[in-house]
Amino acid sequence: MLQDRIGRTGEMSVFVAVVETGSLSGAARKLGLTPSAVSRIVVRIEARLGVRLLVRTTRSLRPTAEGESYGRAARRILADLDETERALADRGCPSGRVRISAATAHGRLVIVPLLAEFVTRHPRIVAQIDLSDELADVLGGRADVAIRFGPLADSPLTARRLGETGRTVVAAPAYLERMGVPRRPADLAAHNCLDFSFRRSEPGWPFREDGKDYILPVSGNVAANNGETLVQLAVRGLGITRVGNFHIGEDIAAGRLVPLLEPFNPQDREAIHAVFVGGSAMPARVRALVDFLVESLRGEAAASPAALTPAVRDAARPRRG
Repeated sequence: MLQDRIGRTGEMSVFVAVVETGSLSGAARKLGLTPSAVSRIVVRIEARLGVRLLVRTTRSLRPTAEGESYGRAARRILADLDETERALADRGCPSGRVRISAATAHGRLVIVPLLAEFVTRHPRIVAQIDLSDELADVLGGRADVAIRFGPLADSPLTARRLGETGRTVVAAPAYLERMGVPRRPADLAAHNCLDFSFRRSEPGWPFREDGKDYILPVSGNVAANNGETLVQLAVRGLGITRVGNFHIGEDIAAGRLVPLLEPFNPQDREAIHAVFVGGSAMPARVRALVDFLVESLRGEAAASPAALTPAVRDAARPRRG
């Protein structure tokens, strides 16, 4: 009979059903088998293992200590098999929810605009994005993919490079008309510099002058924990700031901000990575998202001031004499 030729995983499914329903007849109804077929399968497992797995009475059925141990192992094996089959099936059409963590500004300006294409390409995937400047705990299961800037800490996570960004000193034309254009980094001492509020190993802004790199301390009347706030304040003419290029592309193109001191820019670059739990058990939906981000962002250097019009570049160029 077909029921007697059932494989090991089928035997495990039968035994788990017997324990969960508490009876041979209950398991038979659940699995579409006859009670006698279920009984033969349980007897066969016990004979192969040489131990009793179930204690039967006229009114009840319960697992022995060995039965509980076999049941736990069977559930784990069956769950692993289901996950593997789902992952293999999803490779053709990934499905499920994928959670993305990104910094507020970079997520809003760079990642969010890509999501429409991603979910159109993968209609069975649900993308859930969390924009926050707090680092999400990927290992702890708070996100499937996190976008990280700068050097990565040692961890079991897998990382794929998405690109890099530089930083540029900028100010609004209205501020420069009112306060003057700094021609050299030392001129910033007479300006209101809007800086980040979080602590860094080298407080100040980096510059390169006469072939030497150095950090110039700056000061101002406002500090913020994110670049988007600094950009908004700079656009309103409050002062000068130095932020990642992805923040300022649109404002530079529209003339709301002007790059400053570019001949002294050290062109320091900050790598951007997607980090996630890798390995053979990596869900297809996560792999699809990471591959998409790499494809969409590879080699992108956001909003370089080199794209400015000559008129805007000339306005910010230092004059000799």
